[in-house]
Amino acid sequence: MKPVNTCNDSFDDQMRNHQVAWRSVPENGICSGNGWQNRLQYPWIIPSDKWEQSLWPGIRSGTANSLPAYLGNEIQPHQGKHNLNSSWVLCANLYFPFGATADGRALLAGFLREQVSPDVATVDALHLEYAEDGDLNPAALLGETGGKRGSGQTSPDLAFHVNGGRGLILIENKFTEHSFYPCSARRTTDSESRPGNPDPARCLNMAAVLADHRRQCHQCLWKRKYWDILRPAVNEQAMLALKCCPAARAGYQLFRQQALAEGIARCGKYDHVFSCVALDARNDTLLDCLAPTGIPDLATGWATLFSKEAKARFTIFKHQDWIAYVAGHANLSVWQQWLTYVRDRYGF
Repeated sequence: MKPVNTCNDSFDDQMRNHQVAWRSVPENGICSGNGWQNRLQYPWIIPSDKWEQSLWPGIRSGTANSLPAYLGNEIQPHQGKHNLNSSWVLCANLYFPFGATADGRALLAGFLREQVSPDVATVDALHLEYAEDGDLNPAALLGETGGKRGSGQTSPDLAFHVNGGRGLILIENKFTEHSFYPCSARRTTDSESRPGNPDPARCLNMAAVLADHRRQCHQCLWKRKYWDILRPAVNEQAMLALKCCPAARAGYQLFRQQALAEGIARCGKYDHVFSCVALDARNDTLLDCLAPTGIPDLATGWATLFSKEAKARFTIFKHQDWIAYVAGHANLSVWQQWLTYVRDRYGF
């Protein structure tokens, strides 16, 4: 199939059209019936019990590197995994296949050395919906009680242990999403377990948030520790230039992952901890989503919010760069088959 042209419609619309065309090719083996999402049926949704048809064949049930077997009962897959535009499935298709073999991990290490840090020597393990144990679990570290890997807590979509387990790379994976979502604590209505925010306008006063985050941030009332962890690591000049808290309008997931990475980095368990975003180079809407916050460029702007004293570092990389790296460095036939699949599937 031809690469996706995003000149006119939104990237999300373009990719929906591409997925509909992709599933219509008989050789791709996708069932004909449409699935449901939010009580509606769409042609880019397949029946939920057929979701494995959207996986690269090399990680389906019954294979040596089965994604469903990896998930087991401990990891909650994304509820929208039967959406052919699912970023969760894209993450699994693009990266999970390479964690199972020494050759695949060597490719990952070379790529991460170029894109994340020259200090990456080896990739020792790949994880989906990552969470640490004990005091570094999101419940203890961030105050996110009642969750599990993949549901109700900050579980990075993708993570790598590197350098013999002495380094950790945490990755938020994106595809067609428009943003990193607004802060959940800005809602004014109560839930069964948490009171609503009586004054969401507090989030727009960065000077007040930095001066007394425990009074200004409603997440603190919910006993969430994001600001407790990040406050000592901020670049005050850069933060004060913002139009609102960096989590308020479109950066909530970034904020939570940065807090997780910073909290883990401070414990001393790892020599290096990185918070990263993996995204599609064609998704201009996502790249620009933090502009209303006062961050015109995601790639450089988010990192400037944190000082040299911060323990965790931030960077981004693009799915297209990963695919190009594999194309230029992989020798095994299985990776050539993978390249054909992902290029066809996602229009790269």
